[in-house]
Amino acid sequence: MVIKKVLIFIPLILILFLIQSFFWVPTYEKQATGNPARLVKYVQGSSGDAQILNPTLNADTSSSTICDLIFDGLIDLDKDLKYRPRLAKSWEQYEEVYLAINTSWFLPGGQLEKDADNWPEILVKALSENKQWSANLRSIEVIAEETLEGEIEKIGYILKQPARLKFTLKNIDQDFFEPVRKFLGEDYFKSFPYLRFIEAKDSGQQKNLEKQYRKILRVTEHNPVIVFDLRKDAVFHDGHPFDSGDVLFTYNSIVNAKGTSPRKSDYEPVKLATVLGSHKIKFTYKRLFSPAFGSWSMGILPEHLLNEKKLQEEAKERGRDPENFIMRDSNFGRHPVGTGAFKFVEWKSDEFIRLKHNKDYWEGAPEYEEYVMRIIPDALTQEMEFYAGAIDNYSVQPHQVARFSQENKFQSFSSIGYFYSYIGYNIRNPLFADAETRTALGMAIDIDPIIKYVLYGEGERVTGPYPKITEWYDPDVKPLPYDPEGALKILNAKGWKKNADGWLEKDGKLFEFNLISNSGNSIRKNILTIVQESWRKIGIKCNTQLFEWAVFLKDFVNELKYDALVLGWSMGIDPDLYQIWHSSQAGPKQLNFVGYENAEADRLITRIRKEYDRSKQIKMARELHRIIARDQPYTFLYVAKSTQVLDKKITMVEKGEDGKEKYVKIYPTKDGRIQYYFNKWKKIASIPEFDN
Repeated sequence: MVIKKVLIFIPLILILFLIQSFFWVPTYEKQATGNPARLVKYVQGSSGDAQILNPTLNADTSSSTICDLIFDGLIDLDKDLKYRPRLAKSWEQYEEVYLAINTSWFLPGGQLEKDADNWPEILVKALSENKQWSANLRSIEVIAEETLEGEIEKIGYILKQPARLKFTLKNIDQDFFEPVRKFLGEDYFKSFPYLRFIEAKDSGQQKNLEKQYRKILRVTEHNPVIVFDLRKDAVFHDGHPFDSGDVLFTYNSIVNAKGTSPRKSDYEPVKLATVLGSHKIKFTYKRLFSPAFGSWSMGILPEHLLNEKKLQEEAKERGRDPENFIMRDSNFGRHPVGTGAFKFVEWKSDEFIRLKHNKDYWEGAPEYEEYVMRIIPDALTQEMEFYAGAIDNYSVQPHQVARFSQENKFQSFSSIGYFYSYIGYNIRNPLFADAETRTALGMAIDIDPIIKYVLYGEGERVTGPYPKITEWYDPDVKPLPYDPEGALKILNAKGWKKNADGWLEKDGKLFEFNLISNSGNSIRKNILTIVQESWRKIGIKCNTQLFEWAVFLKDFVNELKYDALVLGWSMGIDPDLYQIWHSSQAGPKQLNFVGYENAEADRLITRIRKEYDRSKQIKMARELHRIIARDQPYTFLYVAKSTQVLDKKITMVEKGEDGKEKYVKIYPTKDGRIQYYFNKWKKIASIPEFDN
């Protein structure tokens, strides 16, 4: 009898508890009631914890997100994807180029000029009719000959460096030497007398040294230069002034041989760093490489806290070996100090990271007083926390977008980003060697249903190798039509005919191959199934298989042992496609693993990465886009949309013409960054009304 009563009353008690909880727990709309501090605290949900809060060392999304708030770079991207000043208030780019002088060379007209000091006048006079060349020339001077010693490939040598002409140009110009070549003649450069100037210390090694002559003595040399003028009103969070020494220190810490920065290759092209004053610094580059400019968005470190003396003192305090103690070992990575809009407060591993706004920030203090990143690994928990108002933002999934969009209390932002998906064909396989065949394969796939049903409509078609949001992407290139009948006609014309079983056959061989991808990605798994069925309908026998990511890369992609694969690229803002598409990068463990080769594409790729004129880059990039779209080494599928959802009570605060604050709708940048104006965000007690 007692048990029966217990079983009756326990459910009733539970129901009463839930009912009172409903009235006791604040609703989403009233979450700030009795807790006004919630309005000035922004909470970001993250599926993973940060690893190290040092911008030169981190390599994960959570760490980068926090570092972007704590540290400033010299530059970053504005809302239109152009570079804007940050710790650098301005910059200048120009070029220093060099020509080695061969005084034994007969100039046009049979003139032999032995005095190097006369060469500037001769060249300037000879090329005076080339107005463009002359207008770009800021100055020309003779660098005297000198004797240098060095070693290459373990061969010691003595270089009697001939006199050189140093040209300082107003604008960087990869074609600067073309008029000079026409004047002096190609043989001047092809037949330069290296043996007169380079001598092996061991005469027996002279023959072996010949292969290295062009590396030891460069007849022509391009040295792009960037000079940054730095802000004088920026200070680190501990009050120490920021200056050019911090920029130099950050650069040196990255390229340091003992360092472990994953960004070292970004700064390899730098030849020389020169401090020109307390707030001015010059970087001279070894060669033409326009993508290098973007590397200066790297957060700048405080030299006074991380110099060699400080690291050795920390090592001794912690009982570590000072000789082997490097920046990655320092506690700075868990207690960072930068110049950014937010200051570090606390980090509790796998739980949260807390920051507070920098009241003395050079651009003005952020509206939010506190920023918290909460670590919530489970996607469902993230969704529930967001819905309850416990977090303000997280990586919303495509299938959740429609549901949140229907709620009046949320605002959503949907935009395409830098990522695109594709089917890549191993062109080394005779099945895929022909561009028309690859085109037919693409025409047999209906991509729109993939976007509609697999991505829940959160995607768009793409046609080429550049992010669709950039100026490099050619909007005039049309997607392949869905035309299975047309695809079959192309294959029939190539000799592929259906056999009695309905499979395409040629010379006794079926059109059969394997399509692979990595496991753990439901979207790619669905694509494999859809594509397999699409090809089956026109008689192509496609076998599909999924592999664990490490195995997929190591055994198949890196070793080039596959037929076709489904993958994606997350691209950057720069138009340099050298590693992915240049024919020299088509070997094992390289990124042009489809084996794409096109001489004109190679020429454009090389010129694009040496070009500093944006308008010229755009023209060449779009031409490259058209070539790759025509050749179809990939079947370009889609770019997924990135959708973010926020509480409608989060708005942007701006000053009106009358000096009073006004609320403005949050809007994303061209590449979908809603947090570009994050320092102006503010959460208010109720949903605001905006002026039309």
